[in-house]
Amino acid sequence: MDDRVRECLQDILEQTREVQSFTAGITFPMYQADRKTQAAVERKFEIIGEALNRIHSADEELLERIRDYRSIISFRNILAHGYDSVEDRVVWGIIENDLNSLIEDVSELLF
Repeated sequence: MDDRVRECLQDILEQTREVQSFTAGITFPMYQADRKTQAAVERKFEIIGEALNRIHSADEELLERIRDYRSIISFRNILAHGYDSVEDRVVWGIIENDLNSLIEDVSELLF
């Protein structure tokens, strides 16, 4: 595996764990009320999406082993360019339903 790809995968793993840390022990209403946590989580998702985008350029075959990578990259683009249309419920749904799958896939590739 290319060193750049490995670095991107490690970044993704770190960012996903930080999202988990930022949201541990809070409920959706608490998330909605906490603008700092929202901003931090959204920034982490931007970084995750950009890292996947960089992997896409370097090793598209490897990227195919990450579930829903296209959706994650698209979500990053929405966060970066359509920031005024980001819905808290969508972000929270990704945290609750999709983050663990991403962690599993990336961990498998790294270890």
